[in-house]
Amino acid sequence: MELTHSSTFLLLIIMLFENSIVGPIHSRRLGNSLGVNLLPLKHKHCSYDCIYCECGWNKETEQQEMVYATPDEMRSLLEQRLQQLRNEGKPVDSLTFAGNGEPTLYPEFPAMVDLVCEMRDRYYPNAATTLLTNATQLTRPEIFSAIRKLDNPILKLDSGTERMRQLINRNREIGNHPEGCSWDDLISSLIQFGSQGIIQTLLFDGTCDGEIVSNIIPSEFEPYTEILQKIQPRYVMLYALDRATPEKALRKLPASELEHYAEIIRSKGIEVKVYG
Repeated sequence: MELTHSSTFLLLIIMLFENSIVGPIHSRRLGNSLGVNLLPLKHKHCSYDCIYCECGWNKETEQQEMVYATPDEMRSLLEQRLQQLRNEGKPVDSLTFAGNGEPTLYPEFPAMVDLVCEMRDRYYPNAATTLLTNATQLTRPEIFSAIRKLDNPILKLDSGTERMRQLINRNREIGNHPEGCSWDDLISSLIQFGSQGIIQTLLFDGTCDGEIVSNIIPSEFEPYTEILQKIQPRYVMLYALDRATPEKALRKLPASELEHYAEIIRSKGIEVKVYG
């Protein structure tokens, strides 16, 4: 569905995973992706509160008790599902850390990386290991090292300035919240991660709380491309809004517009893949 500036998503369906192992689901980016949700079921837990998040606003579920599956429970669930899929002859292209918020906030995330890599090698050795992350936890050395073990570290960067990051992603460092990270630390960590990382960016424009929110205006897109040149990622994933969003007045970019911005990035010598 293509939206105009004045269009809105009329209905927000909050999409929270009710299981720890999800799928496989066919992904336009990852093929047959088996989701590993480390976060509490039916509860969003994230260091961002993005205005486009399909899981809804943090406040809608954050008062609920957070109960995490233990690593032993995750091992049992994952192994059982992988055994079943292999016995049925079903393909798995990616074991993907995703779910109800930010996966790296799981208390024992490095151990889970080792576990998923082990299970991949045992059951689907040709599959990739993938992480969808907002990158705020790269500032923690143990998380940085763990993410480097994965085949596809997909790291979010939605803006070229701190002001727009705050409007889009609502970093939760504000008020000494322990889960976010500063803009300077985020960019420094992404640069340090460098060419192993895949940068994921959702391009859109619209309004929120009476302010224009856009990462395609020149004052945002130009510094964004400058940051990409410093990071030199493996490649950049550009994509458009695909599901209902908690903030209603956001515009989905058509494929032709995504390609326009992709070409600007490619002109800087950086590979781009577009998902419209």
